[in-house]
Amino acid sequence: MNVASWLLWGFASTLLLTTTLAVSQALGLTRMNMPYMLGTMFTADRDRARLYGFVAHLVNGLVFSLLYVFVFQSWGVASWWRGSLIGVLHGLFVLVIGMAMLPGIHPRIASEQHGPTANRQLEPPGFMAINYGIRTPISVLVSHAVFGAVLGAFYKLA
Repeated sequence: MNVASWLLWGFASTLLLTTTLAVSQALGLTRMNMPYMLGTMFTADRDRARLYGFVAHLVNGLVFSLLYVFVFQSWGVASWWRGSLIGVLHGLFVLVIGMAMLPGIHPRIASEQHGPTANRQLEPPGFMAINYGIRTPISVLVSHAVFGAVLGAFYKLA
């Protein structure tokens, strides 16, 4: 494994994924703010949640990019389209499994069945995060495909 290449391109890919999601939100394609959602797992302070969530999102991105790198190393090749394919699969996992589990593990997301409480005020994502907008799945899939494509295109195998 090429550690320097992983760190550089894992970080760059994560910044691009985060930027793509932020632009999607700014354009009104989704109401989901993943760094904010992550940050509210650690604090109820909404201003601090943005910072904590951004850091958590960067760490998560590096961890997930390491999984991509392991796949590239095992295949003996890294390419933009292979990375993009892994990214789409990763995005589907996030949408179908991750979002469904979120109300059960997040201390501030309301459940679909019980609704909001004094502590759980954030809207649950719903199936494929549709509660955050009908185009949210597209935003998530595109951003993860871009993440994988950049990582696959620029990561140098050891």
